[in-house]
Amino acid sequence: MMTRWKKDSPDGRLASFLIDQRLISEEQLDKAREVLKNSGGYLSEVLVSKGLMAEDDVAFSLSQEFDVPLLSSQNGSMKPSDDQELQKLIPKQFALRNIILPLTRENGVFTCVMFNPLDVMLIDELRKITGCDVSTVVATKSDILRAIEEFYDTTVLSRKYYHQQHAINSLELGGPDAREDSGGLEGIVARAKAAPVVKLVDLMLWQAIDKRASDIHIEPFEDHVSLRYRIDGKLYEMSSPAKHLHLPMVSRIKILSGLDIAEKRLPQDGTFMVKLKDRAIDLRVSVIPTIYGEKVVLRILDRTGVVLELGEMGFEEEDLARLRSVIFSPYGVVFLTGPTGSGKSTTLYAILQEIKSSEKNIITVEDPVEYRLSGINQVQVKPEIGLTFASALRSFLRQDPDIMLVGEVRDLETAEICVRSALTGHLVLSTLHTNDAPSAVTRLIDIGIEPFLLAPTLLAVVGQRLVRKLCPECREEYKPTTKDLGSVKLNAETIYRATGCPACNNTGYRGRTLIAEIMSSSEDLKSLITHNVSYQNMRELARRLGMNTLYESGLKKVERGITSLEEVMSVTFGI
Repeated sequence: MMTRWKKDSPDGRLASFLIDQRLISEEQLDKAREVLKNSGGYLSEVLVSKGLMAEDDVAFSLSQEFDVPLLSSQNGSMKPSDDQELQKLIPKQFALRNIILPLTRENGVFTCVMFNPLDVMLIDELRKITGCDVSTVVATKSDILRAIEEFYDTTVLSRKYYHQQHAINSLELGGPDAREDSGGLEGIVARAKAAPVVKLVDLMLWQAIDKRASDIHIEPFEDHVSLRYRIDGKLYEMSSPAKHLHLPMVSRIKILSGLDIAEKRLPQDGTFMVKLKDRAIDLRVSVIPTIYGEKVVLRILDRTGVVLELGEMGFEEEDLARLRSVIFSPYGVVFLTGPTGSGKSTTLYAILQEIKSSEKNIITVEDPVEYRLSGINQVQVKPEIGLTFASALRSFLRQDPDIMLVGEVRDLETAEICVRSALTGHLVLSTLHTNDAPSAVTRLIDIGIEPFLLAPTLLAVVGQRLVRKLCPECREEYKPTTKDLGSVKLNAETIYRATGCPACNNTGYRGRTLIAEIMSSSEDLKSLITHNVSYQNMRELARRLGMNTLYESGLKKVERGITSLEEVMSVTFGI
């Protein structure tokens, strides 16, 4: 259907945007096309005149697709300059006939509000009338007509009084030097609740969820706002909102997450939930002050999109068997290691899902609780009231637990409680931030754990990373050259590489999977830990005992066409 529109034409771009954002159906577009074929005009005007879309939705879509500021009469932003004789420059009849509202004329630029900023003939006529370059902003027809009546039928004196009284609600059109905090608290709230801002934030959230993003970054800079989504572990730049919408957007997010919108000097954290059809999606919000305003990061926790089955995580068969042999042990410690964002928490949840039963009392302490699991007692850390990992664990021992999950070992006290709990007959699962499995032992000893306590309790250490999976729709098979491989040794003559298609947003990848190395305990390993030998000796022993490294695990997925060689090398660096 979309081939009927010229892809690069304004109407074609608008039609594509409306379809992509699911604001209109193909059938409705066909009706609009028939009207345009018979009577001419612009798509935006036909959609409204024929009742195919609400005018505020059309105005919002024009603003987003063509990067034109969107104004509303409800928040006082459509107030023309009082001292530039704009009534004489643009007579009322001309304004009514063309549905435009002059705003300013300064520095050789004439700014006006239009419903259809794509009307090049009208823009050219305005250029001739004013002798200036023309800058447009968009609003609904009803808002423009209402503003025209207020502007042309009100005395200059009363307009100045109205402007002063309602400046608190105005959306600034100024550049980077405009004061973001002008207008006070009431103005910030009013702008945050304005219809365009609400729709912009809603669209941003819907788009990020639709693209399977894990994080949204809203970053203010001197002359623009950056909007980026993290998709499959990589940040991608998106179409950015106008600079003057940054403060209202941040305030809207703060209101949703229950944060203090007046506090701009200190970091804040909050949460809220959105529902998309029958999906409940949690969002974790972090706000920090920067020199150009507040940066916001939203972590998207879509429970429906997460696989919590150990067999579906991506472990190699032998590694999965090795892991299952230890997680059903009655006592001991299992550590998961890797950098932030390597999927450690998801793996822990998958382990709990596999081993939980009505015969076991399972308690977790987390910061934060990312996914709620049925049949498991989960505790959220609250350091501000003294509920830390260590204090929670001390209380856990009086709760008759069988299995304890500790979100992260951050200090000696927490590590000691984990190890001593394992010595007294509990299975403990936790995470550490180390580069690989063997270095977890040296890290624990470095922070103060006695080797003679660690050796008998350690069951296994799982080191893991996430790699992007090649898009099955567009992956390309090829035979790598000697130059491509370098020192890499593969057991396959041909492998696959990324190309890009609409199904994967032209990235060549869709989704992620896990690569892992598992260092299981043994009598020889316990002896090395007790004698506090070097990391290198420990790694060599683990390799002799059958541990596949992260690098080797990644190459196996390259050979099977699951991921690319470049992706594995970028994550493992050949370790």
